[in-house]
Amino acid sequence: MRVRQGLMEKRQAIVRGARRVFGRDGYTRAGIDSIAKEAGVSSRTIYNHFPEGKAQLFRVVVVEGSEEVVRAHVDAIDRRLYKVTDLEADLVDFAHAWMSPMDKYRDHFAVVRQLRAEVGHIPQEFLDAWRAAGPDRALKEVAARFRELAEEGLLDASDPARAATHFMQLTGAEISDRTYQGAVPIADEERDELITSGVRAFLRGYERRRR
Repeated sequence: MRVRQGLMEKRQAIVRGARRVFGRDGYTRAGIDSIAKEAGVSSRTIYNHFPEGKAQLFRVVVVEGSEEVVRAHVDAIDRRLYKVTDLEADLVDFAHAWMSPMDKYRDHFAVVRQLRAEVGHIPQEFLDAWRAAGPDRALKEVAARFRELAEEGLLDASDPARAATHFMQLTGAEISDRTYQGAVPIADEERDELITSGVRAFLRGYERRRR
């Protein structure tokens, strides 16, 4: 039992170290020696855990980080979009909660920035794995809840997936752009104004009108 715990702790240290190195140096420039130094382990220890080396480790870093962020996103849906009493206010609160992982998981989003920057040099399977574990899965969760809100008569969304995409673009795209995907902070007041105006624009297109 103690041996297994020790192995898990080593693995976690390697993944954390790799996440920092990939976020700093990118995929193509990162090396196993740099990751070993960051993680406080030997290169041999890394290969014991990840026999395929850097490629396998990068895929694990991207997928596990994305899964962690998606869990935070699902929690935001559960906490903010059930028992809706004020649609605009609840959507504003939800959008704030949705964007908060960008600050909480800075190392992961540093990797995502590098992934986007090096998209032409990263194997397609890694890009597909990232999208499946992260953005695509998160979007499906929002779309599922928007479908329910439409069934409850709160949204007019015949295509919930498209509505979810529009919501994310309207409430988060400009924040991502101005913060360089979380690398540079912006004032709380500016963030709130961008989210609130985005929610209002979304509702002009998707709120169910009473007759």
